[in-house]
Amino acid sequence: MSIPSLLNDEQQRFWESEKRTIQNLLETLQGWETRDADLEHLRRALSQLNELFLLVFVGEFNSGKSALINALLGKTYLKEGVTPTTDRIHILKYGEPGEPDYVSEDVRVLHFPAEMLREIHIVDTPGTNAVLRKHEAIARDFVPRSDMVIFVTSADRPFTESERNFLEVIRQWGKKVIVIINKVDILPDEAAYREVRDFVEDKVQELLGFPPELFTLSAKESSSGGSPSVPSGTQHGLKAFQTYLTSTLTQEELIRLKLLSPLGVALKITDENIEKARERGDVLNEDVMTLERVEHQLALYESDTTQEFDRHLAKLDNELLEMRLRGEEFLDDRLRLLKIRGMLRGEQLQRDFQEIVIADTPDQIGREIQEIIDWLVERELRQWRLMAEELGKRTETDSLKSAARKASEGFAYSRRELLESLGAKAERVVSSYDESAESQRLTSLVQESVALVGLVEVSAISLGLILKALLTTAVADATGILAAGILGVLGFAVIPYRRSAAKKQLREKLTTLQTDLERTLRKDFERELGNSLSRLRESLAPYRRFVISEKEKVDGILTRLDQARAELKQMQTSLEEDR
Repeated sequence: MSIPSLLNDEQQRFWESEKRTIQNLLETLQGWETRDADLEHLRRALSQLNELFLLVFVGEFNSGKSALINALLGKTYLKEGVTPTTDRIHILKYGEPGEPDYVSEDVRVLHFPAEMLREIHIVDTPGTNAVLRKHEAIARDFVPRSDMVIFVTSADRPFTESERNFLEVIRQWGKKVIVIINKVDILPDEAAYREVRDFVEDKVQELLGFPPELFTLSAKESSSGGSPSVPSGTQHGLKAFQTYLTSTLTQEELIRLKLLSPLGVALKITDENIEKARERGDVLNEDVMTLERVEHQLALYESDTTQEFDRHLAKLDNELLEMRLRGEEFLDDRLRLLKIRGMLRGEQLQRDFQEIVIADTPDQIGREIQEIIDWLVERELRQWRLMAEELGKRTETDSLKSAARKASEGFAYSRRELLESLGAKAERVVSSYDESAESQRLTSLVQESVALVGLVEVSAISLGLILKALLTTAVADATGILAAGILGVLGFAVIPYRRSAAKKQLREKLTTLQTDLERTLRKDFERELGNSLSRLRESLAPYRRFVISEKEKVDGILTRLDQARAELKQMQTSLEEDR
């Protein structure tokens, strides 16, 4: 006999819907970092929907579980004793006695011709708090498969800490629990009986949050007996317990509890994974915020560097402006009739022009360019330090770092490994960054670019000499002061004209030079800033891809789990309202 054969049409539809929901949940969790044990619990929950009702007896060793089962069945089928006698799960089914059927390493099926077993399977579990802790683990692992739990405690040591812990496990799985105080026949009087009963009832209610269904009995008593004397209205005696089971576990109630039990298992696992996904989401949200902060830092780095570069260029412009003003003043002073003698001495005029007009402008511009280069190098290095510091915080404050150390794979391990790799790379860049070599590289690059402005041969010439040659050539070509033809155009009308033309040409030439120099330096600057940003962003790329990918996965899992929970909760509420 199986549960599906007992269902009416409405129950059949409910049963199919429940199976479908749990199957979908199982498929969702198989693509998530769910514990293998939880996946197995879900598979068993699906399988249980095809099986008869499972009435599971749990409790400490020597609490009398086996004796109570024998009393219910009306015959001594199971071995009883004061030492742990059950070392594995025994599922009792209807049938002729024989060798146990092997289900797994820890589960055996026994067949007995007891009428009660025709519609109910009874499960005897290893005692908790035994010397062999494996026995307790076996019992705990079987709890999710139960449809109703008979929790047996002994009157001589009622509701121990071990039993409290075990009942907490049962409560977490949402199981229907009946509490039995066994061996009450050893209590000397009603006062002792009442004390034990009240103690257990209070402690169980405190744990479960509602008054428990509680029975007091002695598994050794006859079904008609009942000592000690107990208060009226108390559910006492084996007969009372048997009557309760008979009246409560009707076919309708068996089906309801059978359908309800897998929902409790599925809800517990769903809630745990929702919590895990939300915790994961919190970590990833902080990672996203970290990436946003780093990206904001990079945006500031780019804008601040660009603005600072513009200020450096303004200094270069001022140097060239001051030279132009000196040049115009020089031309006003030297290209006059009163100084015609000096105009005839071309070499002296050239030397004076070099000393007065050009002066130290090439060196000043060279120093300014070198300052820009060193500043660029220092800013990138500082940005690497800032990024390493920001990422280091995510490793140090990560709540998953303990799990990551223990795990060999999965999110925590992968994320931490990625962060440590990225942090190590940033640290290597910072520690190995050769500012001098990087500065020299940029200097050489700028030298070549500046030389091309005036088509000056680079060779081993310094930047200052390149600039001096460039400036001298520019102003000399503009003024013609080095040309011999100046002597042929002397005169009252000619000299003012030539002076005005020379000043105009000087302005035009220096403006062109300024524009070309600025364009060249800006091109080099933008290329280097772009390369710097690319290096920084490329180092972040694996971390960014990981975070985005994991966040999409977590968001998807949460959506599906929330939907599954809503469906499971709706079915659970429907079954509970049918009581």
